[in-house]
Amino acid sequence: MSAIIRYEKIMELLMAHREVSVADLAGKLGVTGKTIRQDLEKLESKGLLHRTHGGAVLANEGYSGLLAGLAPNPKHRDEKREAAEWALRFVEPNDIIALDSGSTTLEMAKLLDNAPLTVITNDLHIISELIKKDRIRLVVPGGFRSRNMLVSEEAAEFLGRLNVQKAFLSTTGIHPEYGFTIFTHSHVGQKRAMIDSAKQVFCVADHSKFDKCALITFAKLSEIGVIVTDPYLPEETARSYEAAGMRIERNLWSRAGR
Repeated sequence: MSAIIRYEKIMELLMAHREVSVADLAGKLGVTGKTIRQDLEKLESKGLLHRTHGGAVLANEGYSGLLAGLAPNPKHRDEKREAAEWALRFVEPNDIIALDSGSTTLEMAKLLDNAPLTVITNDLHIISELIKKDRIRLVVPGGFRSRNMLVSEEAAEFLGRLNVQKAFLSTTGIHPEYGFTIFTHSHVGQKRAMIDSAKQVFCVADHSKFDKCALITFAKLSEIGVIVTDPYLPEETARSYEAAGMRIERNLWSRAGR
């Protein structure tokens, strides 16, 4: 088992149980206690956990909702919807867009009008939503199921042959040092393919994702020009990312009206 797969398994167990022991992890993953202690040290250096005597605990309880599951993440649902509504301002008639797998991009799919548009996605929930809208051309690269997403090595090559105008990506965390991060290594390839094939790339994420770091970086801040978020992102946080060269898009009129 590769180190990156072990890291994923360790974080999955931590999110499920909040605390893990070296002995238990070594047994489950089939490696020595020394290897597990080295893994925990690596994960602690990224701020994902705190080592304890004989094990580890989550560094932040908020991480428990950041691992993609089979069902859409219900946390911050209103904020996700507001971010999705604002992101749709960038979608034009007859566009060819890619929707990454995620709960906020799912909100975009729900809000899309049944109008001429091409949507490329491998998210099973988004596919289920868009098959109801017969005027939308739905393109599915396909693959094997990984949680709520279809994954394949051929997806990147397939996406590279398409004229994608805009890609809307999800993320688990946005961090000034580590960039855009997720917990699942098998999803990196498709995200990179969307970034490489699209003329414009947007990250759509609610404000809770900022200053969070997951396990694997799939893009540097400089590789995604625009972050579309909800209006409740703190001004200080917005200014810090804008100072780093990011463009932050959000509906400030919505916040003012509440």
